[in-house]
Amino acid sequence: MHVSDLALDDFRSYHHLVVSLEPGPNAFVGANGQGKTNLLEAIGYLSTLASHRVGADTALVRRAAPGTPQPSGAVVRARVVHGQRPSVVEVEIIAGKANRARLNRGQVRPREILGVLRTVVFAPEDLALVREEPGLRRRFLDDLVVVLKPALAGVRAEHDKILAQRASLLKAARAASRGSTPPESMMSTLEVWDAQLAAAAARLIAARVDVLDRLRPWIASSYERVSRGQSAATAVYRSSLLLHEGAPEPAPGDRPPPAAQAELGDTAATAARLEAAMAALRRREIERGANLVGAHRDDMSLFLGDLPARGFASHGEQWSLALALRLASYEMLRHDVDAYGGDGEPVLILDDVFASLDAGRREALAELVGQAGQVLVSAAVDEDVPAQLRGTRFTVSQGEATRA
Repeated sequence: MHVSDLALDDFRSYHHLVVSLEPGPNAFVGANGQGKTNLLEAIGYLSTLASHRVGADTALVRRAAPGTPQPSGAVVRARVVHGQRPSVVEVEIIAGKANRARLNRGQVRPREILGVLRTVVFAPEDLALVREEPGLRRRFLDDLVVVLKPALAGVRAEHDKILAQRASLLKAARAASRGSTPPESMMSTLEVWDAQLAAAAARLIAARVDVLDRLRPWIASSYERVSRGQSAATAVYRSSLLLHEGAPEPAPGDRPPPAAQAELGDTAATAARLEAAMAALRRREIERGANLVGAHRDDMSLFLGDLPARGFASHGEQWSLALALRLASYEMLRHDVDAYGGDGEPVLILDDVFASLDAGRREALAELVGQAGQVLVSAAVDEDVPAQLRGTRFTVSQGEATRA
């Protein structure tokens, strides 16, 4: 799989851009602020319908100069080649409105283009996967869930919608109770939302556990190769439901995961257990006006040896682990036998990564990805692009990407 052509209109810093890409390595070189990352971000957006840099789509629409008309939206269009079957996929990002999408010139729902283009993006921001709060690791898993099974994008969106509505009801119940029991009608409504949230959360949890089971061996092997065998890395699913039920905190020895985690794959049983947990936590949830158990409270615990990576790993180890998570994603998708007849290799995007790595990690990463079907690399100077990844080179400057 590779992107052969990309066209941008009013996306980020680009008023209009058309560029043809090649299989293998493609390097985009230019000074900071010239639009290298914007170009790679556009390709990643077509794959996931989300940016790896910002949460709001409105930031993706070009800001016109003062005194000139502001664009109403942005368009990202690409020709994706897999074997001999090219597809043209397009997304129109409309400020303040629902986005529109086309596939081979036919109007489709944006969600229907998921899976046409697979990408794995690694950027300096990925260091936060190891360092920061659980929400980033949940998103990492959920993004992989949707790449593997695009139909689950609807489950993910529905879960987030129900979660927000139930949180609003809990806050209303807190305001209504003021030390007493909330109205019966409010409690009955809350029970309905319990069932809906539990059903959606159970499907999302089962999908995450499945993805992590597939990913775990690739994390271990990728970390060993990037770090030159310094220590063993693993990842374990941390379930708020299991912790509520009295299970111990996950440990690095949970390989393969214990039976309690494996049971989370039974969506009907997990949904029933989540409803029971919500009922048991009802008073606390109303007092705090927050959802206290479920997929939104889970995490992916990362370990190096016997120690949690967060708080104990050195800066270099954190970089190696962040790299390993993305490389593991790439390897898992490349070996996904259910996609494209077993040929689901994604486009690999390395956004300004090499300048942040020491010589050893830079060399190891270049060796690992040099034979990928298509690699898109951005760098400020030529020296930051390893020799194995020079390939096709573009100079990016002032809204233009010119083949060198």
